[in-house]
Amino acid sequence: MTVDPVFQDGYLNGPAESEISARNLTIMGCILPAAYIEFLHRHNGGAGFLGANYIHLWKAEELVSMNQGYRVEKFAPGLILFGSDGGGEGYGFDMRATSRPVVRIPFIGLDWQDAVHVANGFEEFLCEALTKDFLDESRKRASFSTQNNGN
Repeated sequence: MTVDPVFQDGYLNGPAESEISARNLTIMGCILPAAYIEFLHRHNGGAGFLGANYIHLWKAEELVSMNQGYRVEKFAPGLILFGSDGGGEGYGFDMRATSRPVVRIPFIGLDWQDAVHVANGFEEFLCEALTKDFLDESRKRASFSTQNNGN
């Protein structure tokens, strides 16, 4: 199944150059998910609204520098960021799991403890973004967690 996002008030870039996308198949020793690599071959990033969610998908050539800039290997080993909400949260793959689920994680603090599962894979992430408000889902989980911890 191939899913291409249709951003509202946004854009999709053209395909990544083959040498760039091939070079970025492996980042920090991890092979990126096939669905994401296919996306890069069609669209080298983009940004806009999918449903209620603003999503900025980084270009292939930005992946290494963005992950290094956020010091992902130090603060959240096993995470590969591929984009953001345009603000203080990133979207990335949990490379510790063989299924490569997508998580949402705050840039400040960048700790697995604060990561929220949003989808089981990249294509599901794009589909879920159309029907769910990720920020609202995060608030509900945080509220539930606070209530259950007696705070």
